[in-house]
Amino acid sequence: MKQIISDLRAEQDSLDDIVSGITGDAWSTPTPAEGWDVRDQIGHLTFFDERATEAIAHPEAFLAGIEAAATDIDGYMTSHLDAARRSDPGEILSHWRLGRSEMVDELDALDPSARLAWYGPPMSARSFATARLMETWAHGQDIIDCLEVDRAPTDRLRHIAFLGVRTMGWSFTVNGLAAPTEAVRVDLAAPSGDRWVWNEDSTQNSLSGDAEDFCLVVTQRRHISDVGLDVAGPVAEQWMSVAQAFAGPPGEGRPAGMFA
Repeated sequence: MKQIISDLRAEQDSLDDIVSGITGDAWSTPTPAEGWDVRDQIGHLTFFDERATEAIAHPEAFLAGIEAAATDIDGYMTSHLDAARRSDPGEILSHWRLGRSEMVDELDALDPSARLAWYGPPMSARSFATARLMETWAHGQDIIDCLEVDRAPTDRLRHIAFLGVRTMGWSFTVNGLAAPTEAVRVDLAAPSGDRWVWNEDSTQNSLSGDAEDFCLVVTQRRHISDVGLDVAGPVAEQWMSVAQAFAGPPGEGRPAGMFA
């Protein structure tokens, strides 16, 4: 648990280094997520970091909020950005820093196996922290894409790749498809030069390539046709068409050719 907590803090700090250096109109730069600018991306992270703290510290209030949100998902996803849209950049950053710090402190105090409610299936505290790292990285990707700044990949991607593999069945289910019984061999080249392999004995379906490319696809920041992954087998191919490592309804992803 200490490792994922340390990596979560590092991922948040990495994104903070990027956005703390932008000023003025740059906060209004449109990101690849339709209708969202940089301000919205940080506002989104802040809102759900706060919901994460609520899920840990006040689970009954969190579940009541989910029930209310279910009556108007579109309205919920729009209104959750209101606070950021009313704030100046300094306020946005302060709010995000406070919210994420409180969340990580709450997570750090938990047993790794403690079960927590969320917008998808309940998950362990360890998986919850992994999901928040994934969200931070993915929304950070939207920001660096629109600002055209560099972000060197790190081996923190292993957490996201692991989550991507673990959520294969979920990716099918959330799209109204039967989850396959066949496993897919996943063989990835890590930024450090290591290899990360899952389901090593699977032979009928496989994918291999760069770990960052895989993470971009499972977080729906790239279309499968815009990355260099080698995908073999019908289950692997269908998975890459619906892959979704995050909770909530099916995402729209990015269209083919957007980052070709």
